[in-house]
Amino acid sequence: MAKLTLNQVSKDFGTGRAAVSGLSLDVRDGGFLALLGPSGCGKTTVLRMIAGFETPTDGSIHLGERLLADASQSLPPERRNMAMVFQSYALWPHMSVADNAGYPLKVRGVKGEAYHSKVREALATVRLSDYADRRPADLSGGQRQRVALARCLVTSPDVVLLDEPLANLDRHLKQEMEETFREFHQRSGATMIYVTHDQSEAMALATDVAVMSEGRLLQVAAPAEIYARPEGRMVGGLIGRGAILRVASPAGDKRQLDWDVMRAALEATGTGGDMSDILVRPEDVVIGGEGVPALVDSVLYEGERYAVKLLLGDGQILRAFSRERVSAGDNVMVAVRSAWRL
Repeated sequence: MAKLTLNQVSKDFGTGRAAVSGLSLDVRDGGFLALLGPSGCGKTTVLRMIAGFETPTDGSIHLGERLLADASQSLPPERRNMAMVFQSYALWPHMSVADNAGYPLKVRGVKGEAYHSKVREALATVRLSDYADRRPADLSGGQRQRVALARCLVTSPDVVLLDEPLANLDRHLKQEMEETFREFHQRSGATMIYVTHDQSEAMALATDVAVMSEGRLLQVAAPAEIYARPEGRMVGGLIGRGAILRVASPAGDKRQLDWDVMRAALEATGTGGDMSDILVRPEDVVIGGEGVPALVDSVLYEGERYAVKLLLGDGQILRAFSRERVSAGDNVMVAVRSAWRL
C-alpha cells in the first residue's frame, strides 16, 4: 500500500462556483481520515474524484507513485484497487449474504476454494459467518452495512471509501457500527476515507480529521488536536459545542489562555482597541464562585449533567456543563479555566 496524495485538486461543474477548489491533502498509508463539513461543502465530490467517478478539473491524484487522475486523464474505478461503502448499502436483494460479499471476486474471475476462503474470512471479520445464507431483506440495517464492509474486504483494497455510511441508522446502531468500523480498520490495515457531516462520528472513528467548507480545506489534524486547537472561526464552530466570544485582544501572542488572561479580556471588552475571537469549551466553564456575572438563559437535562446556555453582560453566549441544577433566569458567576485564541 502507499500514501494517497491530492495535489491542488479542483472540480468545477460549470455552475459559477467550484465544488472543490485547490485542495491539497496527504492521506497516510493505513490511516483513517474523516472528511468533515456541512452539506454542500464538497466532501462527497472529493470522494468521488478519489474513487474515479469524477475527473478533476485541475490538479492531480496519486496513490504512491501511480497517477490516478489529473485534468487530462483518469484511471477507471475498477483499476484503482479501491472499494466503496455507500449510504444505501447497495446490496443485491436476490443474492445471499455470501454472494453479495463475494461479488467483486466473481467480477475478477476468482473461483473455487480461493473464492470461498476469501468470502468466509471477510464475513468472519464483520461477525456475519452465521448469516452467510440469508438474504439482505432478512437482516437489520446494521447487518446490511456489515455485508457492505465484507464486500469491501474480499478484494484486499488499498483504499476504502465510505460515503456517510451511518446516516440511515438509529443512534444505537450507529454506536455499534462505529465499533465495527474501528475493528475493520484495525484488521484490514487499509487506508480509509470517511465522509460525514456528523462531527461526533468523525472524532470517534478517525485518526485524522479534515474539515472542509465551501469547497476548501480548512484544517487537517488528529481529533484531539483539532478539538483543542482549531484554526479559525469556522473550524472552531464546527467542532465541539463551544462558544466563540468576541473580546478585547489579550496581551501577548499566547493562544492557550487561562482565567487570569480571560478575566482581563472580558473586563476590557467594550472599551475600544483590538478584538479577538476566543473559543471556550463548555467543560472549561465553571458556574459559581468567583468570576464574572452571567444570566442563565436555558437549561437542558442530558442525564449525567445539565447543558446550560448563559448570557454575559454584553449579550454574548457562553455554554457550560453543570452537575448541579440551575434554572433559567438565575443570575450566576462564571469563570473560564481555559480558552483558545482562534
